[in-house]
Amino acid sequence: MASVAMRQPAEGSDIENAGFAAPFVFSGAGGTLVGHGAGCSLAPTAAGSLAAAVEAFWKEQRHATLLVGALPFDRTAAAHLYAPESVSAAAPIGKVRSLPRAAGGWTSIAEPPAATYADSVARALALLNDEAAALRKVVLARSLLVTAPHAIDLDAVLTRLAQDSTITTYAVPLPAAASGAPRTLVGASPELLVDKRGGTVRSAPLAGSARRHADAAADRASADGLLHSEKDLREHAFVVEAILDTLTPYCRALSAPEGPSLVSTASMWHLGTAIDGELKDPAVSVVELAAALHPTPAVCGLPRATAREAIATLEDFDRGFYAGAVGWADRAGDGRWMVAIRCAEFSGATARLYAGAGIVPGSDPESEVAETSAKFAALLAALGIDEAGRTQEPR
Repeated sequence: MASVAMRQPAEGSDIENAGFAAPFVFSGAGGTLVGHGAGCSLAPTAAGSLAAAVEAFWKEQRHATLLVGALPFDRTAAAHLYAPESVSAAAPIGKVRSLPRAAGGWTSIAEPPAATYADSVARALALLNDEAAALRKVVLARSLLVTAPHAIDLDAVLTRLAQDSTITTYAVPLPAAASGAPRTLVGASPELLVDKRGGTVRSAPLAGSARRHADAAADRASADGLLHSEKDLREHAFVVEAILDTLTPYCRALSAPEGPSLVSTASMWHLGTAIDGELKDPAVSVVELAAALHPTPAVCGLPRATAREAIATLEDFDRGFYAGAVGWADRAGDGRWMVAIRCAEFSGATARLYAGAGIVPGSDPESEVAETSAKFAALLAALGIDEAGRTQEPR
């Protein structure tokens, strides 16, 4: 985690007793950042105007030290950024020996149903094969609406998610729903959108995925198949090319390896590429870089505007902050932002989970359904249920 001015927690305190539902939480291998309370907020601002809005914010709010929050998937929608009243640092969320089994009585509704999602993938493939559409890739998502017999314990969810040390676990309190009910975006992202430290910048896109397996031989076969998949390599190259193109105007030097490497989480294999750059202007804010990059082709498609139009036609729900970005920025413009994937929006006893798959020529509808199911696995395991809402043994 990049350096940031933070108030250290009082002796004897830790992330467990901070309370997850209200604070902003951002926890990875480098440590845990917790934003307590909500001080001043950035005025509702869309991605295209964020750089100027953030610059004005720091000039007006001279006592603020940190901006935290989330960027929505829709670039025309308002970002949710605010300065916490206080900020503390803690060690990464620790390992636990066991977690309690979830109580029964859960329900799960697929929106859309798997068969409808497969039909949408087939329609997307028709667009991709239509030269007039000029579409190279589109990412289609589906959701699960799960309901518990009681208010969901977000502390337990985050603790379970954090058992996978390869990801960044986050919780972002969102503006209340129209009904007044509180909302929190909770997730465990493996994908770095952008990290900025002084004059250096890094992005680590993921595109191309395969399910992991408990059996070692099957797991290695899954990884090898992904690493040599022409379809997945092509999909990954689209994402890397777009990020390089976006960062180039900001950088005096920019580098990436010739091909991707395997990146693993507890439930998935991914193709990943580390992109490193040296900024022309070290004063540029990480928020400006994040706003320029998102949504990347890894969660939207290519060309971005064309893919966004296709998503609006093929998906029947609003993504909200799913497939946007979550993170923080300090006064120096440094900070870290993750792609808001492997996440769910929680409110009381309900949670809406999201998962998506990149569709390119050669994609198979049933395989994409299976990929989204695999991507639900992390959140479902954290809740202690399966995709049908049945309780399962805790990890």
